[in-house]
Amino acid sequence: MDISTKVRLNNGVEMPWLGLGVFRAEDGKEVENAVVTALKHGYRSIDTASVYQNEQGVGTGMKNSGVPREEIFLTSKVWNSDQGYKTTIKAFEESLNRLQTDYLDLYLIHWPKGKLSVETWKAMEELYEKGLIRAIGVSNFLVHHLE
Repeated sequence: MDISTKVRLNNGVEMPWLGLGVFRAEDGKEVENAVVTALKHGYRSIDTASVYQNEQGVGTGMKNSGVPREEIFLTSKVWNSDQGYKTTIKAFEESLNRLQTDYLDLYLIHWPKGKLSVETWKAMEELYEKGLIRAIGVSNFLVHHLE
């Protein structure tokens, strides 16, 4: 496997196997430089989340990298306090704004949160159907959360 290896998701979208995760990277120059450096060295996947509070820097780093947006696989996640139908839509729009993009390649429910996860999923399906998200999924879920 090399840095350009991809996996095909269930809906046909191809996602790079390797990517840069920016958990704990501070917003501003730290995360901007990390994103620019990763993209310069061939990474094409960036994983962030609203709760990391660095989406603005990720977006700026992507813009400053010179790599076209369509070549970058961008993932973000909806946080627990934003779960629910209306709050997920709002959180998604805020993430897009901070990331300075008009779509996400992958949007995940960050952690399971009971019945709210069902409403969150419905909102994500709607955003997917509108073409604002290329793929949707879950993070940190176990089998019993999905049953």
